[in-house]
Amino acid sequence: MSRSALVFRHITFEDLGSFAEPLAAAGYQITYLDPSVESLAGIDPNAADLLIVLGGPIGAYEAALYPFLTAELAFIDARLSAKRPTLGLCLGAQLMAHALGATVAPMGVKEIGWSPLTLTPEGQASPLKALNGVPVLHWHGDAFTLPPGATRLAETAICSQQAFALGPTILGFQCHPEGWERGFERWLVGHAGELAAAGIDIAALRADAIRFGSGASRAARQMLRDWLEALPA
Repeated sequence: MSRSALVFRHITFEDLGSFAEPLAAAGYQITYLDPSVESLAGIDPNAADLLIVLGGPIGAYEAALYPFLTAELAFIDARLSAKRPTLGLCLGAQLMAHALGATVAPMGVKEIGWSPLTLTPEGQASPLKALNGVPVLHWHGDAFTLPPGATRLAETAICSQQAFALGPTILGFQCHPEGWERGFERWLVGHAGELAAAGIDIAALRADAIRFGSGASRAARQMLRDWLEALPA
């Protein structure tokens, strides 16, 4: 039976990555929507079987600068209040955390590069176990506090809040576990200004993507398959 996945994409090249394959295999029909240019008015937040909120280079707290975030946050809040299946990546997880009452703020340092997550005991017992020991992509300067009632699943040395769950239907990642087996060069071009300002070695970042991308993609697909299978019927 076909199911629907609504995907909020804030910047064209930050798409589902390796998550697209397990979603299609599980029978999800994927629809991308860009909240910055497409109205959410008239769309039932709870209609889609799954909402995925992707990343982007702005802050979850910047609705005064980017007014579309007000409508997007209201949409996400309605979805989370109904405990409908929702997955957030980077900015997406920050928006979810903000809607749930957590604080989102600059860390004062950029975490950009490939490194493994350290899973909490709860993370080890969750679908995130597929990511154990696998270098994944990190690309953020903001971080969120743990939302009230949520379970912390993972951390890194730089950022203590890397993943959280709220029951079996709500999952947020500060990192980018979707893996980048292909298309990573678009990130290097699209975020060239940020990389230059942060003093990131682009050649080293590209080399790590080549080194770790395939493994991250395999682990990402397994993690998502496990999470989708555990969703309530």
